[in-house]
Amino acid sequence: MHLSRRGFVTGLASAVGYAGLRPGNLLAAPVAAAKKAASDVSAIITAAAKKRMVEYDGMAKMSSNENPWGPLPSVMDAMNYAWKYANRYGYPDGGLVEAIADHHKVKPENILLGAGSGEILDVMALAFLQGNKKVLGVEPTYSTVYQRASQIKAEAIKLPLNKDYSQSIPAFIEAANKHASEIGFIYLCNPNNPTGLIVSKAEVKQLLDGIPKDMPVMIDEAYHHFVQDPNYGPSADYVIEGRPVVIARTFSKIFGIAAMRLGYAVAPPALIQKMKPYSMSSINSIVKWGAVAGLADTAGQKRMLDMTIKNRDKAIAEVKALGYEVLPTETNFYMVGIRREVQPVIDEFKKRGVAVGRPFPPMTQHLRVSVGTDQETARFIAAFKEIFPATPRTTAGA
Repeated sequence: MHLSRRGFVTGLASAVGYAGLRPGNLLAAPVAAAKKAASDVSAIITAAAKKRMVEYDGMAKMSSNENPWGPLPSVMDAMNYAWKYANRYGYPDGGLVEAIADHHKVKPENILLGAGSGEILDVMALAFLQGNKKVLGVEPTYSTVYQRASQIKAEAIKLPLNKDYSQSIPAFIEAANKHASEIGFIYLCNPNNPTGLIVSKAEVKQLLDGIPKDMPVMIDEAYHHFVQDPNYGPSADYVIEGRPVVIARTFSKIFGIAAMRLGYAVAPPALIQKMKPYSMSSINSIVKWGAVAGLADTAGQKRMLDMTIKNRDKAIAEVKALGYEVLPTETNFYMVGIRREVQPVIDEFKKRGVAVGRPFPPMTQHLRVSVGTDQETARFIAAFKEIFPATPRTTAGA
């Protein structure tokens, strides 16, 4: 089914009207039904499940870089509308692939869907690391690619970060040329997770111009929505040029649907075709409609961005006021230099009902914290004050 994003929104409004509901009241019936359903479900779930739910719901969840406010209303509206297709296989999906292609000014054959961008990273490893090939990247970074490489008996060439925790493009270029025959692809997380630092658009070009022309590069742009630095630039233009670049994107962050599992790759058709055999190609009907609506809702994305930056900057200011430095970040998370090993600190936060990020070796004296709601941020700061004494300010790497 082919629909433009404008056509999707118009069609949704018509469908809602046809159903006898005004668009503004689309959630009224589902919310009422949900309240009754919650009561019904409570009667059938196990005691163990209830215990886990209570524990989970009681935590301030600042560990996984999610959107703490939940899905954009436009996304919820579309997903609620799409429930009518939940029992079907050959369902209309709102034209998701076409909408993504339109968003990036590419063709549908440039798009591959995945169950979150995590699946895209898995597929990349499976497709390009056969035959004892290696992935080239930095450490620390988002490690899914490295984990998948290890599972298929492939290896990784891991470069250290610079002293300022940025990624060294000259080091990438040197290693790529030195080990050209061994490398299956380069992995560049931009902005980098867990540091939150960007690679500038000039540096991305420097990298692509400096490595062998046929060497694939995966650029993971999971956090691109949050970047405000004008020196940053999304890299889809390189796909349009035909370079061997794979862009990974996700709907888990600013759109607020992490649990619904949807991501995608943008790449030249030849690379997409190489990746497809390793893809599950099984995305649920509900999330596809939500994604089309989310892409069209630029105003909703802007509201979410503003809320994220506001709460992030407030939390960072409070941490700095206690004498602890924070790495500069362009994401919905930040790293605090805590000057002690991080795992016992993670455990201390958990005792206080606050979930914070896991260790990221070799940066084991840094704590990654996701942006939370106002209430979660207050709980995090209160816990931080209990765990850490106020101290004279030093550098984040001290």
